[in-house]
Amino acid sequence: MAQIEFDNVAHSYLRHPRSEADYAIKTIHNTWDDGGAYALLGPSGCGKTTLLNIISGLVTPTRGRVLYNGVDVTPLPPEKRNIAQVFQFPVLYDTMTVYDNLAFPLRNRHMEASAVDRRVREVAEILDLTDVLKQKAAGLAADAKQKISLGRGLVRSDVAAILFDEPLTVIDPHLKWHLRRKLKEIHEQLKLTLIYVTHDQMEALTFAEKVVVMYEGEIVQTGTPEDLFETPEHKFVGYFIGSPGMNFLSCKVEGNKVFIDGTAITLDEKTAAAATKISGEIELGIRPKYLEISPSPVGNALAGVVKSVEDLGSYKIVTAAFNGKILYARLPEGAPVAVGKAWIAFPPDKIKLYTNERLVR
Repeated sequence: MAQIEFDNVAHSYLRHPRSEADYAIKTIHNTWDDGGAYALLGPSGCGKTTLLNIISGLVTPTRGRVLYNGVDVTPLPPEKRNIAQVFQFPVLYDTMTVYDNLAFPLRNRHMEASAVDRRVREVAEILDLTDVLKQKAAGLAADAKQKISLGRGLVRSDVAAILFDEPLTVIDPHLKWHLRRKLKEIHEQLKLTLIYVTHDQMEALTFAEKVVVMYEGEIVQTGTPEDLFETPEHKFVGYFIGSPGMNFLSCKVEGNKVFIDGTAITLDEKTAAAATKISGEIELGIRPKYLEISPSPVGNALAGVVKSVEDLGSYKIVTAAFNGKILYARLPEGAPVAVGKAWIAFPPDKIKLYTNERLVR
């Protein structure tokens, strides 16, 4: 296992990059702690796979250093880094049995046969592959083949880290939850450093201890699932995490209040103090979960209109409008709400302010 550090790493696929826009990975300084379970989360094209391939050595960064436990491994190829990597699609030997596929990485390291057998059977038990160990991989379904790929990554106990590049892409949706749960159990048992790439926030939030959110080649926030939901440090995190995403409204700050099209909303003391340090355009952000909808006038609210109510069983999604601006509220099951005139209330302690897309602190 290893602590992995990026020291001012950046990468461009162009031979002679001329500007920041030419870089797939902008300058990143980040540390993945030894034994941690991390998810790299972001939309397609944001740089997740490039970053993963820089960690493994499949890509050498244009600038910066990659450190394993403080040792510079930037020039080293993948086979010298002691990394296991699991890709989107199964990588295995169809003509071999499941047992031999799992044993292959260990036999390559000249482990004793008894140690190989013990480890293969341990991993097969974890992944529910024991009953098919004697079968050829070619005859198995796609999800079973991907479990073999996962097993080939997990079978080596001496790896610095295991990297997963959207490994559940080919898995039946019904089985995804089961395999995510298995990966979480494996991490708890073995305490390996795991870095898991996905564009699916549900996968990231249920698997990882910490989530690294990427946007346009940058890491915009690293934190626990709770951190990302409660305190998005970048507007993109507010949009991307949660369903619906965070509401944003342009506003002006005066003292301990913000004004939205002339209507005053009171801030809590901490947010008001932080707002005095900034200038320029400011946006108010609030999670739909924290908006309150009232049919009669209440304090700290915008007078708007409820346009629609979608009942999703355990909660309701309310679409409301204020001066042409759309707001979403997520209300608990049974909460009374009706289409028509309404007051949209903002609890002061749940309001965040943003400038230049970054959280005001």
